[in-house]
Amino acid sequence: MKPLKEYQQKRRFTKTAEPPPNTKRSPSGHLFVVQKHRASHLHYDFRLEMDGVLKSWAVPKGPSLDPSVRRLAMAVEDHPLDYAGFEGIIPEGEYGGGTVMVWDRGTYVPENDMAAGVSKGELKFTLHGTKLKGSWVLVRTRARQWLLIKHRDQYASTEDITVSAPRSVLTQRSLAEIAKDEGGNVEKAATGDPLALAPPVDPKSRAKRKSPPYPARSMT
Repeated sequence: MKPLKEYQQKRRFTKTAEPPPNTKRSPSGHLFVVQKHRASHLHYDFRLEMDGVLKSWAVPKGPSLDPSVRRLAMAVEDHPLDYAGFEGIIPEGEYGGGTVMVWDRGTYVPENDMAAGVSKGELKFTLHGTKLKGSWVLVRTRARQWLLIKHRDQYASTEDITVSAPRSVLTQRSLAEIAKDEGGNVEKAATGDPLALAPPVDPKSRAKRKSPPYPARSMT
């Protein structure tokens, strides 16, 4: 199948502000992004740049820093690289309609051959993100079903990073604030996300994090 054909078929770009299906490469060639997405259900979209597109998995409960926890990750259609900077509203009635946040992003270092890993069902990589760091693995268990697992290293923790760091790394907004700012459904955005309206984390209580100033959107 032509790269991004499935992505294109599922979207009406006259209705949605999502980026068009262009293949391209980031400066590093190894970009990653995690997008918090309130569609019919709250989930996290985990994406790794490979061959000019973002290989993508929907992670219902979000990434866990605990190596003993295995997070279900369902493979979905490839996304264009520009999607890594998309934060905003997908209109109701469109595929994936709801609110999208850039929850984390950065680069990754492959720990095995990624192309072969996709075929064999095992991808090992080190993340250099704002929230997610260190060694991880994606393991396929059947068809589209994978598991996202944190390896034991200095970044492993029992901290629930989805609770302690719920906001956008681009704009420091919550899902509800993104919906409010951009004309989306605020009530839906907050549903299932008890920290949707949580105040920003006190910078003195965590290591300082650098992120582009509001309202940055693009990564490429």
